[in-house]
Amino acid sequence: MAGKNGRTPDDAANDDRFEVADNGIDDEDDDAANDADDDDYSAMMLLDQLESLEEEMLELGVTTLDEVRARIREMHAQMGD
Repeated sequence: MAGKNGRTPDDAANDDRFEVADNGIDDEDDDAANDADDDDYSAMMLLDQLESLEEEMLELGVTTLDEVRARIREMHAQMGD
């Protein structure tokens, strides 16, 4: 659809007078930045999980994985499994 000046958006996109500015960031830089963001997010999620696990272990009075497994066995025995 043409505007008031009779030009369409495609005309402007193909016009040599209009250039896209180079922001100095290429696709590889974007990929690296996204990977770093993903790594940071993953690390934050893991940290959150570990902190939650620590809180739960303190609340349950267990300090090792062996104690957790023993408590699981006890609970299964009490429930008749």
